[in-house]
Amino acid sequence: MPNTSTAGPSRRTLLSAASAFTIVRPELVRGQGKEKLRAGIIGCGGRGTQAVTDMLTGTENVELVAMADVFEDKLEGSLKRLRDPGVVKRYVGTPVMRKGQIKEMTAEDLAKEFAERVKVEPDKHFVGFDAFDKLIKSDVDIVMLTTPPGYRPQHFEAAVNAGKHVFTEKPIATDPVGCRRFMAAAKLAEQKKRTVVSGAQRHAQKNYIETVAKIKSGAIGDIRACYSKYLSGPVFHAQGRDEKWGDMEWQHRNWYSFVWICGDQIVEQHFHNIDFINWVMGGHPVKVVASGGISWRKGKELYGNIYDHMASDFEYANGVRYSSHCRQYPRGVFNEVSDMIVGTKGASNGLDLSTEKGINPYVQEHTDLVNSIRGTGPYQNQGMAIAESTMTCIMGRESAYSGTMVTWDQIMASQLDLQPKAFDYKLQMAPPELPEPGKYKLV
Repeated sequence: MPNTSTAGPSRRTLLSAASAFTIVRPELVRGQGKEKLRAGIIGCGGRGTQAVTDMLTGTENVELVAMADVFEDKLEGSLKRLRDPGVVKRYVGTPVMRKGQIKEMTAEDLAKEFAERVKVEPDKHFVGFDAFDKLIKSDVDIVMLTTPPGYRPQHFEAAVNAGKHVFTEKPIATDPVGCRRFMAAAKLAEQKKRTVVSGAQRHAQKNYIETVAKIKSGAIGDIRACYSKYLSGPVFHAQGRDEKWGDMEWQHRNWYSFVWICGDQIVEQHFHNIDFINWVMGGHPVKVVASGGISWRKGKELYGNIYDHMASDFEYANGVRYSSHCRQYPRGVFNEVSDMIVGTKGASNGLDLSTEKGINPYVQEHTDLVNSIRGTGPYQNQGMAIAESTMTCIMGRESAYSGTMVTWDQIMASQLDLQPKAFDYKLQMAPPELPEPGKYKLV
């Protein structure tokens, strides 16, 4: 059972402290001197393009040398944007100060620099359902995983088995079988001393880091309850189905609407809040009772088979309750993303006990990644922490879908596997019906 005490260091803090050492890797010479680390990205949509921009912004000794995607248009479109100074300037945003510099680098400066560091030759454009494997087997040091999360366990396992360092977006799976597969690979990465940094950017954001440390030191007393909201608009990556698209291509093009590849909002988006509360509590909940459904996502193929609202009541081993609420409603409604931790001496929203903003956390996480690889910063392996948070999200979803209480032991033993057994652009694969509580069963 994880340490859920509200005082003292968390499991994650202990792991981080224990791993803070300089790593000597004779087999990995790139990045330790003037020679640059070589990165490849799997998943070339908007999030992947932004992740490359963030990595190149936050580091000086990394080049992008390979790209992979199921769709050629996605890959080529991303590469075009990365090579367009005007687009890069919009992605970069505010000026950046790198370590050792005395003058901020503007977006214009970085756009010029990117042109020299994006070195993806034609034979390193990998397209298709096996593109991930080709990229991982190429001469790269860092594999960036930014596909929809349904693919994350397979891609992460392959990257770790190949001895690569990994940046992985969150969440890391959409079902318990995939989550356990990721966990096993995360343990192997630690044995191999390979760096794993996630897209859970709050862990790289100074005011979150400092506030959590103060909460753990007793600044608000003993924690009595936690609350989170992720109330936002719907997400669609396509507005309609092209008649040329088979079922599998359609579900990829509009991936946020399908549970097998997205995980539903609680897994894909509300992850940030749930992962944050797990961080504060020092571990995962032991049980959950949740409810949810659809109020408007019905009657159109576009809407797929996910819920549009969900509320979950989690309970941790020490009895602390955590109430989380997420929904995606169309425009014209109230939206909010927030957290609240209530203690015996006060409360915190997770940010308010610090004035240290630091740099953009989406950039900082890549700086941390490279410093870990080079041994110039603490060793980072966030794999198990984000896997536990993902499983927590899945636990909440399965409780809402089934209408039953779900325990941690149940979800860890679940054989639910949502992944297709075959992959082809024209494959026929009608999505399962929308889960109905009382009829849907967790296996």
